[in-house]
Amino acid sequence: MKIGISADSTCDLSPELLEKYNIRLMPMVITLNDKEFQDGIDITQDRLYEYIEQTGKLPKTAARSSYEYKEHFEKMLEECDHVFHFSISFKISSTGNNSLVASEEIGTDKVTVIDTKSLSTGSGLLILSCAEKINEGKDIDIIKSELLSEVDKIQASFLIDTLKNLHKGGRCSSLALLGANLLKIKPRISLVDGEMKVTKKYMGNVESCLIKYVNDILKECPPNKKRVFITYSSFMEVANTIENMLNEFGFEEVIQTFAGPTVCVHCGKKTLGILYEKA
Repeated sequence: MKIGISADSTCDLSPELLEKYNIRLMPMVITLNDKEFQDGIDITQDRLYEYIEQTGKLPKTAARSSYEYKEHFEKMLEECDHVFHFSISFKISSTGNNSLVASEEIGTDKVTVIDTKSLSTGSGLLILSCAEKINEGKDIDIIKSELLSEVDKIQASFLIDTLKNLHKGGRCSSLALLGANLLKIKPRISLVDGEMKVTKKYMGNVESCLIKYVNDILKECPPNKKRVFITYSSFMEVANTIENMLNEFGFEEVIQTFAGPTVCVHCGKKTLGILYEKA
């Protein structure tokens, strides 16, 4: 039986990993000045930041419809017998429910939708785990059972330099934005049961706060040391320092990757997170 892997574009896996495991993406929609772009296909992070700086507006992001997902799955099923689709947390975007509706129309014996309860490379970790299970020859029921047990083990968190974009997108109050700016607070955003929550606040410049964040999160959430992602919305030299820290900590595989445009819309520049499976 041939099993295919699908994901929405917020999984933020590199083109190399997508190609290696033949992962098919459903791009989210990003709108700038009433013109629609496809996440990861015809728009870049730099174009987004340029638009925000020039207009002071936040681009709009949108999920794909259940009809579009149905077409996407049916096309994949022309080449494989079953599809595992990985969605950004259902509590963050309607894209998950749309993909679920499509899968139910086609038949759950053909399409399995996984609510990753995560985003970015937090979802990516589960996707790579699925690919490895397929390569090991495991059957569909075992793969699904093991993946569902791994969902709640994903540690996905980011340190954000500024709350401006979250404020513009209605995810942060004006009072919280003012306080963060005055006190130079850098909030740590973590995925908790599929929702984004502030789990710690740091004060100081973003580089020093990131080092503290990495040390704290590794202590609070002891990792399975198989794989860790360093995912950022704009490259910072401190990412290489963090990679060295994670190598010394004992991770077998440390992967640096850019967050895609959809994620960058909401988090803004100088956002960095480490994402891994907990022990």
